[in-house]
Amino acid sequence: MYKILITDKLAKEGVDLINSMPDFEPVVRTGISEDELAQSIGEYDGLIIRSGTQVTAKVLANSGKLKGIARAGVGIDNVDVPAATRKGVLVMNTPGGNTMSAAEHTMALMLALSRNVVPACNSLKSGVWDRKSYTGNQLNNKVLGVVGLGRIGMAVAKMALGFNMKVIGYDPFAAPKEAEQIGVQIADNLEKIYREADFITLHIPRNEQTTNLITAKELKMMKPTCRIINCARGGIINEDDLYNALNAGTIAGAALDVFSKEPPENLRFTECPACLVTPHLGASTEEAQIEVAVEAAQILCDAIRGGPVRNALNAPASSGGVSPVVGCYADLAQRMGTMLSTLAPGHLKSAKIEFRGSIAEKPVDVVATAFTIGLLQSHFDTVVNMVNAPLLAKERGVSIDQTKNPEIKDLEASFTATVATDKVTRSIRGTVFGGTFLRIIEIDGFAIEVTPEGTMVIIFNDDKPGVIGSVGTVLGNHGVNINTMGVGHKLNEGKAILAVSLDKTPDARAAVELAGLDLVNEMYVCKLQ
Repeated sequence: MYKILITDKLAKEGVDLINSMPDFEPVVRTGISEDELAQSIGEYDGLIIRSGTQVTAKVLANSGKLKGIARAGVGIDNVDVPAATRKGVLVMNTPGGNTMSAAEHTMALMLALSRNVVPACNSLKSGVWDRKSYTGNQLNNKVLGVVGLGRIGMAVAKMALGFNMKVIGYDPFAAPKEAEQIGVQIADNLEKIYREADFITLHIPRNEQTTNLITAKELKMMKPTCRIINCARGGIINEDDLYNALNAGTIAGAALDVFSKEPPENLRFTECPACLVTPHLGASTEEAQIEVAVEAAQILCDAIRGGPVRNALNAPASSGGVSPVVGCYADLAQRMGTMLSTLAPGHLKSAKIEFRGSIAEKPVDVVATAFTIGLLQSHFDTVVNMVNAPLLAKERGVSIDQTKNPEIKDLEASFTATVATDKVTRSIRGTVFGGTFLRIIEIDGFAIEVTPEGTMVIIFNDDKPGVIGSVGTVLGNHGVNINTMGVGHKLNEGKAILAVSLDKTPDARAAVELAGLDLVNEMYVCKLQ
């Protein structure tokens, strides 16, 4: 008999599903302390949580027979995933369960904004019958800009089309083919959405590229009648700039379900007449709670039985049958994918990889998938891994062309990846020396040798004296050490590249100084942890 511990409030349907299985027994212990959980966790085969339970390294120290943890929801910040991985415990979540709930909440906020539902309600409840002050606007024939065309963004687009809205979509990575098929106009850049949309809704993860995506500059591009909705993540819109824009009438309104800090310490938006606020209710529907509870129970029980593993955040990078050298190339490929996701900003147009030499004669599917993980990860909220990478790529219409050439050229083996976006085409070539040492040996045709580790700074510059010294001085002034360095030149073009791996990530001030150095044309910070 498998025992499943449930430590947060879970919809009855999830518990009932476990009860319906003759080989499983659910044990509900909500409100359990960290010490109590640490003492008893090893008695259970599985654990189901929501956001309340903290599964720390202390809890997992004596994991006993624990095989899996399922989070009934998307976020997994309350689980020490590396500690679980070291203990061989699967960590899973339910990223699709709140799709319709979040999409419908977006539409609810859009409708409430356009029809002044909240202020009109409050006015009438205070005893005032005032129809004139609350005249609204129709959604019919309005332009909706959808930023982010993942599951939720696509669901919103479909609903908006049902309201006879014109939908313009933009995805920072790649738009799914289905978008155009259902009538979404794909924008090549965000400026088109900012300038043309009557409503803008955000459905992208918060990361280095999307934090403060919308500031005063972008808000000024928008129509004064534009209204913006954020049910994604706090911090994508600069809150100071949004507050100022609403008070100045730069845009007509905003609806916020998420904030940079939750609950927000500054309640200014609650007092802003042009802003509608809700306390992160995107996934808060009875149906969504039931769906994530049932899904969490099902995927956990399946995994414990030895069945299919779904939504695993720490699935092993490779199976036991993968040779050490292939495993090293998988590690290299993932790092190269991460580098290219930074070095090639814009909307993905194509991606291709090439195996050359002896590596081309080995089974390299795991290497190709590892590259996909690195390329995709920064564009998704959920952890991208060997289990879900192919599906996530397929959903976005991303295909990676693969070629193998066993002929040895200048090296015994190498792996090359090329990515083209609407802004730039970049390529990186790497190899594994001595069966264990990962090296980048070429970037955009520049011959170079550098170790892809930690945080890397890649600089494209004019081929003139002083760049290396200037970069070293800036980094030194900010207390950042250089671990490895590589330089490359194209003498006939007068161009060069400098790539350094660092002991820590430069802060924002250091990055600005580096980008502003004389002779520096482009500068990128790549985190490869």
